[in-house]
Amino acid sequence: MIRYAVVGLGWISRQAFLPAVLLTGNSVVTALVSGTIEKAGAIAARYGVERVVSYEDYDELVSSDLIDAVYIAVPNSLHAVFALKALEHGKHVMVEKPIATSQADAEAMIAVAQHRGALLMTSYRLHHDVGTIEALQSIRSGAIGDPRFFGATFTFQSDADNHRLNPEHWGGPLQDIGIYCINAARHVFAAEPVEVFAASCRNDNDPRFRDISDSIAVTLRFPGQRLAQFFCSFAAYPSDTYQVVGTEGVLNMQPGFRFETPMSMTIENSTGPQRTDFAHYDHFAGQIAYFSKCIADGARPVDDGQEGLADLRVLLAIDRSALTGLPVSLEPQVYRHGPDASSVRMIEPKVAT
Repeated sequence: MIRYAVVGLGWISRQAFLPAVLLTGNSVVTALVSGTIEKAGAIAARYGVERVVSYEDYDELVSSDLIDAVYIAVPNSLHAVFALKALEHGKHVMVEKPIATSQADAEAMIAVAQHRGALLMTSYRLHHDVGTIEALQSIRSGAIGDPRFFGATFTFQSDADNHRLNPEHWGGPLQDIGIYCINAARHVFAAEPVEVFAASCRNDNDPRFRDISDSIAVTLRFPGQRLAQFFCSFAAYPSDTYQVVGTEGVLNMQPGFRFETPMSMTIENSTGPQRTDFAHYDHFAGQIAYFSKCIADGARPVDDGQEGLADLRVLLAIDRSALTGLPVSLEPQVYRHGPDASSVRMIEPKVAT
């Protein structure tokens, strides 16, 4: 069993990660790290976690033999701080997206992981779900010809107390949900973007958005004259879908990114429409089981630190474009690889009782 510490007990840890660990068969949570010990104690009791520590005692935990890995789900600005401390002690790290808030921090995390022989994984749960992989395989097989355009919308109404509304933590819809669209577009085209252009907006009458934009629309230019566009928002009716238009067909995925309901894929081409309804698997259980297997085998995960850095480069460029109102060019990068069938883990979610 790979022993995890969960760092940060927000919604994603409580509602997704902790329940999922119980389904993996190769992972267990042995410590919780929180700024609210009383709340953490109640959660620990619920999941049978033996150790609860404060953020102040985190160094002692990662230097001990009580854990093998950490899952980091604190606000964006703190990702690198907690990841680096764990990596320096040789602990493996799974960090939520975005990997960090600066390219320098992400590169430091990658370097320390390599130096200490620890694995660093960015939490891209969709890389381990059958729906996402089937969509990519369909595109690679030529089902829609040459993919020319990727378009996505990912929106919902954010709660007022969501820490992702805080600019001090590099919060906002781009960083929180736009990153899903960026990652999907990169793998659809099997390429890295070379230029971005973005426009953001904010409702001045909505107190949730005193300090950040509520919505952003982005265009990405890829090599080969291919384009991607997406719109994401914290202030719109929930929408979660993407479409890939090719020279000989079109692929639609809905939902495209969330994990609460199963995905459906429709491909339309000269043979007519074909719909695939995928079984519902627990995305978090799949990615945890995959990472634990990587740790046990000493194998580098497909969604490693370099994968997180690739998306971060694009996020930072989009941020600059939205601020200046001008296109921003990106230095050409070689596309390394994407997820494939080997990274899929089909673990059924626990039925509520």
